[in-house]
Amino acid sequence: MKRRQFIQLAGGTALVWPTAARTQQPGKVHRIGFLWESAATFPEALAAFRQELRRLGYIEGRNLFIEFRWAEGKPDRMREYAEELVRLRVDLIVAPSSIYTAAARQATATIPIVFMSHADPLRTGHVETLARPGGNVTGFSLMMTETNIKSLELLKEVLHDLSRIAVLYEPATPSHLPGLKAIEIAGPSLGMHVQPVAATSAADYEGAFAAMSRERAQAVLVLSTPLFIAGAKPLAELGLRHKLPSLYGPKQHVEAGGLMSYSPDRADLWRRGANYVDKVLSGARPATLPVQQPTKFELVINLRTARAIGIAIPQSFLARADAVIE
Repeated sequence: MKRRQFIQLAGGTALVWPTAARTQQPGKVHRIGFLWESAATFPEALAAFRQELRRLGYIEGRNLFIEFRWAEGKPDRMREYAEELVRLRVDLIVAPSSIYTAAARQATATIPIVFMSHADPLRTGHVETLARPGGNVTGFSLMMTETNIKSLELLKEVLHDLSRIAVLYEPATPSHLPGLKAIEIAGPSLGMHVQPVAATSAADYEGAFAAMSRERAQAVLVLSTPLFIAGAKPLAELGLRHKLPSLYGPKQHVEAGGLMSYSPDRADLWRRGANYVDKVLSGARPATLPVQQPTKFELVINLRTARAIGIAIPQSFLARADAVIE
């Protein structure tokens, strides 16, 4: 069962791009760097990014070369890879999220950096303001801090007596500490006690869920980071074992057995991000290109998981979902 619903967050802005492809300068060849977890992380978003570049006239292997550098579960590699891209003198670095943006910023203050789905570029200090980022960094934000608060509200709609919620976070992810702080501020206004639980590796998952159970958490909000995305299956299994309703950002978690996910449409953001890459390669300065916000959001629900943990999802809530796994 699939449904579509586009949700506009307050303050969100849409960016309208020309439909005609830009004509590239004859003979001009661009080389960009790309820092990311792996080709298998959000493959639909990466495909949308490359497809949009083609539409804009960039043909890989002809007038565009992309130097991919994959972390493959070892984000500490990113600083080394970012420095390598600087030595290669790429024209631009694509660093989709906060971890990779941080590594790229440490490596260069001059080569333009474009992020595709940064959780919170302002609170992490990666930009000066959203309207005028300053420096060499700009791109598209997930508004994760705001969507995390929305996620609390969604959980409350399903679990009316929810009063104790655990938040699983990864301390090394730049956006998680400001995001957690915002959740801790918002929680009491929704009648919730917030229990932060840190995990720095997959080896921490078991202990993290055991701590949630000891503190009598009634649900868990899992903040988005490559570590947790890679661990989608074991995290979902732990949620089932502890009968703990879970809400995530990326829908991959729900496909792996998590209860619900709520997040911006990453494929749409990365598609729009390709237009910023085009603008910068054509001479625009990142300092003056405003950070753009998402306009499309996805709510995904796994009914099989709901039944397994004894949760009844109201029909009115299901009707709002973009996808329901039955």
